[in-house]
Amino acid sequence: MWQDKLKEIIYILENSDVNEIDINFWGRKYRVVKSPGINIVDQKSKNNSQDVSQIDQLDSSDDTSISSSINSDHSNILSPMPGTFYAAPSPEADLFVKAGDIVNKGDTLCIIEAMKIMNEIEAESTGIISEVLIKNGDPVEYNQPLFKIKSS
Repeated sequence: MWQDKLKEIIYILENSDVNEIDINFWGRKYRVVKSPGINIVDQKSKNNSQDVSQIDQLDSSDDTSISSSINSDHSNILSPMPGTFYAAPSPEADLFVKAGDIVNKGDTLCIIEAMKIMNEIEAESTGIISEVLIKNGDPVEYNQPLFKIKSS
């Protein structure tokens, strides 16, 4: 019976703009993803192998990679889907995270509501939230930066 429900979810996902669905039923958790997830690249390890002469050789149209190379200890946590950003589980509850909070891998950072489904966004690594880039209730797009995190 649960396989039929899973097949329905996969069909809905394939025929929609949603990229990922997390579902809990009958004590099991299922995550269905249409396309591969976004990996946060550790800019620190990339920067160690790139010296200043290589940065000077980059052309001026590539300003974003220069700024990300210079600011190597921070990375962005991106939205895996379009939807509405919620910083807390309910309007009267405390925020999941705020600037300066230490988060561990798997901690819930926010909720993105997409097609009436509440999707918890979890930290993929341990670090310190240096900035929250979206306001509560604002719409977000796919791959839009939500948080800046300093890896620890």
